[in-house]
Amino acid sequence: MTNLPDDPRHALMLLSSMVEPGDAELDDLLGDVGPVEAVRCIWEGEIPERLRRITSAAVACTRNPRERCEALVSATEACGSRVLIPGDPEWPEQLRDLLLICDTDEPHLRPPRCLWVRGDGDLAAMCRRSVAIVGARAASGYGKHVAQFLAADLAEAGWTVVSGGALGIDRAAHMGSMGRGGPTVAVLASGVEQPYPQSNRSMFDVIVQKGMLVSEWPPCSSPMKHRFLTRNRVIAALAAGTVVVEAGMRSGARNTARHTAELERVLMFTPGPVTSSSSVGVHRLAREPWAARLVTRAEEVIEDVTGIGGPMAPEPPRQRRPFDDLTEVQARLVEALPLGFVRDEGRLAAAAGVPVVTAAETLDRLRELGWVELQDGRWRLARSKVK
Repeated sequence: MTNLPDDPRHALMLLSSMVEPGDAELDDLLGDVGPVEAVRCIWEGEIPERLRRITSAAVACTRNPRERCEALVSATEACGSRVLIPGDPEWPEQLRDLLLICDTDEPHLRPPRCLWVRGDGDLAAMCRRSVAIVGARAASGYGKHVAQFLAADLAEAGWTVVSGGALGIDRAAHMGSMGRGGPTVAVLASGVEQPYPQSNRSMFDVIVQKGMLVSEWPPCSSPMKHRFLTRNRVIAALAAGTVVVEAGMRSGARNTARHTAELERVLMFTPGPVTSSSSVGVHRLAREPWAARLVTRAEEVIEDVTGIGGPMAPEPPRQRRPFDDLTEVQARLVEALPLGFVRDEGRLAAAAGVPVVTAAETLDRLRELGWVELQDGRWRLARSKVK
C-alpha cells in the first residue's frame, strides 16, 4: 500500500479512532511491527480474526488511511489540542505500570497508545506529584465540601489533583485545586474538544488555562458507559494514590479504587455517615483486602503517598479552653463550686480532696486569676465564669 501514514504518531491516532483503548491484541501487534506497519496489516487483513471484525467497518469506509490521518490531525489542531505518544518528554512513564495488571481475563487494561491533551502544561511534570480524588456524581454537600478542601490543601502543598471531570466529587476536587492556584488534570471519557458533561463546560475552560484535559479518544468521540470504566485505569495509574470521597457499592469510583490497589498505589478514603448510601461503597473499602487508609486531611494523604518513614501528619490543633490552663488542684476546687452557690474553705477542701491549707492558698490564687470571688468569708464562682 502506498497511501499509508508515514508518521508513527499519526498512525497511532488512526488506530485509536478504530480500536478502543487498552486492547491487548492491537497492543501486541504494535509491539511486533510498529504503528505504521500495523496500519498496513489491518488494511490488508493480515491480523487475527477478532481484530479484523473490530476494524472491518472502518476499513470498508476508508480507502485511504493517510487521508483519514490527515483529517484527525486537522480536527486535533482545530480544537487547540495535541497528541502525546510513549517516548515523548511529556509522556507520564508511570502509565507503563498498567502492564502489571492486565491479563487474559482483563485484556483491555493495557497502557494508552496515545493521549489527546489540551492545556499548555507538561503532563509528565504535572503528574510527578499527583493525587487522584474521585467519588460519587450524586454527592452530598458534606462530600463536596470534603473533596474541595482536601484538593485545595493538596494544591497549596504543591500536589496536582487528578480526577474525571464529572459532576459531584470530581468537580469539587478540580475546583478546590484551582481555587488555591494549583494545577489539575481531568481524564475524560470523550473527545477533548467537547468534554463531558456539558454542564461543567465553564470548569473545563478554566482547566485548559490552569491544568490539562486528557483523553485516549480523538476529537468528536462521544462519551459511552464503557469508556468511563476504561479511563479509570488511567486516573489510577497517573497518580501516586487515590482518595475516594463518597461512593455507592457499584460505582466508577470503586472501579478506580480497585485499579489503584492492583497497581500498588496508595488507596485512601474519607469516612461519611454510616446512614448515608453515598458512603456505603467507601466504608466497604476498609473491609476489603486492599489496605485502604482512612484519611481526613491533606497532611495525612501526603504522609501516605510519600511513603512509610516520612514525618507523621501533625495532630489537628486542639481547641483550648481557659479551664485547660488550670493546675489539677485549681481545677478540682473550681469543679467543687456549685453554680450560683457559696461554700466555705473547709467544705470546698473536702469536696476537692485537698488539705484545707492548700485549698486556702489555691483559692487566693484563683481569685487573682478571676475564677472565684470571696463573699462574707465564703467562696463562689466569679460571675464572668458562670455560663
